[in-house]
Amino acid sequence: MSEGDSVGESIHGKPSLVAAFFTRIGQVYQSWLDKSTPFYAVRWAATLLLTAVYMIRVYILQGWYIVTYALGIYHLNLFIAFLSPKVDPSLLDEDEGPSLPTKQNEEFRPFIRRLPEFKFWHSATKGIVIAMICTFFDAFNVPVFWPILVMYFIMLFCITMKRQIKHMIKYRYIPFTHGKRTYKEET
Repeated sequence: MSEGDSVGESIHGKPSLVAAFFTRIGQVYQSWLDKSTPFYAVRWAATLLLTAVYMIRVYILQGWYIVTYALGIYHLNLFIAFLSPKVDPSLLDEDEGPSLPTKQNEEFRPFIRRLPEFKFWHSATKGIVIAMICTFFDAFNVPVFWPILVMYFIMLFCITMKRQIKHMIKYRYIPFTHGKRTYKEET
């Protein structure tokens, strides 16, 4: 590689002003994400508020139904990944890797998600922001008969959730655990 071929470097080997600016923006953004990690209720409340603002904007503008449908499908995909275990028990043999406890007297193993809560929140929020930005461009306002999209989304949601719930019942896992069961001390 010759001098200056590296990404973000100028001819003289120093980072360019534009690259330094975007690096700094990325660092500030990551810092805000790191600071927001423990405040899950506030993060989700802000995301719900952003969702409400988006829905109100779509309702007032009476358009961008394809963008909203795509956002719904994306959120459904994220939700399914959030409910799924990191290691799919249907793909494992009996003796390979960690498995979920199937009997009452087996050792407690915490549920490990395929998509952790923070990444679920971050991806969902980014999706809403991108959908909101799309509502500012007429190119994304494709005329469609929106009731068909709503019915198709409801059918897709029901079929997908039915399959996910059957999978949860078959392999005996609950994606919402609050830790190891503890028993009160008798005094």
